[in-house]
Amino acid sequence: ARVVDMGDDFYVRYYVGHKGKFGHEFLEFELRPDGKLRYANNSNYKHDTLIKKEMFVSRAVVEEAKRIVQASEIHKESDAQWPEGDRVGSQELEIVLGEEHITLTTTKIGSLLDVQKSKDP
Repeated sequence: ARVVDMGDDFYVRYYVGHKGKFGHEFLEFELRPDGKLRYANNSNYKHDTLIKKEMFVSRAVVEEAKRIVQASEIHKESDAQWPEGDRVGSQELEIVLGEEHITLTTTKIGSLLDVQKSKDP
């Protein structure tokens, strides 16, 4: 996990993807402090193209997302014992919460069994 001081902001980004037969395929969500919610999906399967969508959500939605992150305390976790990304792919959760900036990274998780077999379920 990487932690950096950022100030009094809130930001969250989730990424899951891999590089394989069809190139770099991924799915990403991002919520910015100004309420901009971004979605990107890149799949070259059957010659699909990058799909990007953006919208603005209300301050209440941003505050609720922030409340959920704070209540879960995920920003206090460590990915030191989590399996690293591999040929199957990786996923990342990046959070800016006040002075904290953390990025958690692990391999793609296919099932609950994958989680239970990890060193830090």
